[in-house]
Amino acid sequence: MTDDIAVTGIGLVTPGGTGTEATWDAVCAGRATARTDPVLAEAGAPVRLACRVPPQEPRKPQQPQERVRGRLWRFDPATRFLLTAAREAVASAGLDPGRWDPARVAVVVGTAAGGVSTLEAQHRKLLASGPGALSPMTLPAFLPNMAAGHLAIELGATGPSLQTSTACASGATAIITAALLLRAGMCDIAVAGGTDAMVTPLCASAFAKLGALSRREDDPGAASRPFDRDRDGFVLGEGSGVLVLERTDHAAARTVRPLAFLAGFGATGDAHHATAPHPEGAGLRAATREALARAGRSPGEVGHINAHGTSTALNDAVEATAIRELYGPGHAPSVTSAKGVLGHTMGAAGAIEAALTVLSIARGTVPPTAGFTAPDATTAGIDIVRAAARPQQVGLALSHSLGFGGHNTVLAFTRARHG
Repeated sequence: MTDDIAVTGIGLVTPGGTGTEATWDAVCAGRATARTDPVLAEAGAPVRLACRVPPQEPRKPQQPQERVRGRLWRFDPATRFLLTAAREAVASAGLDPGRWDPARVAVVVGTAAGGVSTLEAQHRKLLASGPGALSPMTLPAFLPNMAAGHLAIELGATGPSLQTSTACASGATAIITAALLLRAGMCDIAVAGGTDAMVTPLCASAFAKLGALSRREDDPGAASRPFDRDRDGFVLGEGSGVLVLERTDHAAARTVRPLAFLAGFGATGDAHHATAPHPEGAGLRAATREALARAGRSPGEVGHINAHGTSTALNDAVEATAIRELYGPGHAPSVTSAKGVLGHTMGAAGAIEAALTVLSIARGTVPPTAGFTAPDATTAGIDIVRAAARPQQVGLALSHSLGFGGHNTVLAFTRARHG
């Protein structure tokens, strides 16, 4: 087993609330956040369901070195979510950006769409009023790299600053990239995660055109139903998740207690289809084996899986098949999906769900899969946590993330040992 990468901080901004505790409480309670969205309704989107982040209170800078100075209007919502989540993660890790060596701090952020909210809004202005109506902040707000750029500026981090994009696996890919930077000695601390704000008329309409969204508009709270026999698509969500990663020796020198270890990770490509996963889950199974091999563990040691679990017919069937074949009838890890509560937060999902996996390990609790009542023939045979949170001491847990283009990522987390 390798435990050279410690998770020392977490920050979350999700439809469940702003802050780790708000999100954890919502997910453990199975409290669905899907609603009829007024913006999508006004735009005439074919599907109007969404999981929105609750409005955030304006925040005054707490330290002179903070660079935002309340100018949140300059940022796309995805960047605002990221900055808020990162502040919480850094604080929870016991770090002070005014006291660290900025050259030894990396920032890695995953996103599926960058500042698409800004792009859509500014394009509408261009069409309605011409070029003179555009904001001078259009490019700095929507370019895909700028979330990482703005975060590095706020933290004063001058180490590697990178943006990853592997569709809905982007946040998990960012965590893998951060771990590789740490292992290569290119940084001592990595602030890594994902963010997206794709609840927009264009994105909702495009996903609806693909047939990917739930149309259960008469019952929004039951629209997202991962692994359930009556699932009919996902609910579009938004948010951000950030983890602080450090090499174990660096965390020990600070006398900080890790929440968990990132013991292994795997990444593969299906090379199969633009939007559909491999029908036998071959890429997911290969990524799982790679993650376990890096961790020096076997499938029989996996106690819990935080599944991708989108609530679409195809993804859930393929993921369930892969889980059944990997673990067999003699061993059934507990399985949950947060998307029944939070919806699909796109490029943020892999980071948000990685954070929830770490919390399950640290707190001995596996949240339920909201919306799941019974499997169909394709999702039967796996131990899906339902109805209520389950007390469980988890030594090894996996977090699955899959994305358009055939991206598969698996993160393996282990319990921190405190003596």
